[in-house]
Amino acid sequence: MITPRHEFIAACGHEIHVTLWGDPAAKPIVMWHGLARTGRDFDELAGVLGESHFVLCPDTFGRGLSSWSVAPETDYSVAHMADTAEALLDHFDLNQTGWLGTSMGGLIGMYLASDHRAERLNYLIINDIGPEVPQDAVDRILTYAADLPVFASFGEAETWLRTVYAPFGEAPDDFWRRMTLTSLRRRDDGMLTLHYDPQIIRQFDCFADELNSWDRYARISLPTHVLAGAYSDILTTPILERMCTEGPLPQVSVFDNCGHAPALASPEDIDFLCSVIDRLESREHA
Repeated sequence: MITPRHEFIAACGHEIHVTLWGDPAAKPIVMWHGLARTGRDFDELAGVLGESHFVLCPDTFGRGLSSWSVAPETDYSVAHMADTAEALLDHFDLNQTGWLGTSMGGLIGMYLASDHRAERLNYLIINDIGPEVPQDAVDRILTYAADLPVFASFGEAETWLRTVYAPFGEAPDDFWRRMTLTSLRRRDDGMLTLHYDPQIIRQFDCFADELNSWDRYARISLPTHVLAGAYSDILTTPILERMCTEGPLPQVSVFDNCGHAPALASPEDIDFLCSVIDRLESREHA
């Protein structure tokens, strides 16, 4: 496994932290994380894929080591995140790239793939989200994302993260420890809390219309593969079934022991994802 590099770039008025893996001259793929997560969630997968690809794992503004928005009522939208993603592609001079998006990252990928920027993407891998997000799932997310928890110790934080993100499914202990390490910051009082701006939940009230985008999905024609957690409350069976009859007519893989969203961190999952990417890259040139 190769080691990552880190870069901070200016994009749409934000400073974006990007973890980079592999040779910039190799085939590129962008991996974009979920709502309250960071690009470091992909470390295991990116470390392997970086042997053959140039892998870019940004922290969305408001998360991780990226800057927080000074205008959360306008910035924390899928549309603005897509603009930021386009600026990232411009910065790294990527005319075309693969895209793997988990949850919110999948929404951003679908947004890009449904307009003129589709020509910037070679293929799309959507990890456990669809064009429609059920309200019950939004309500669940708000139970842990709306108010930042406070921890007295690293161990307490790791226990909390393992519990809240148990639907990720099986993952190595190293995944959870690194996830904890990259999910925390110190408060002024010395206690630990999570890395993100609590205003990111503005996405659910200011931009609720973005959580039902079947019209945009219908315009996607890229080679697409959907990953689904078997007991996900985000990508439900009816939504997944409809996705298979519209737009890109994706191939689907269901992860039996996962909810929302598969961690993609075990050796078996990494081998599988590498094979999916190989097939999608073959379809590009078919």
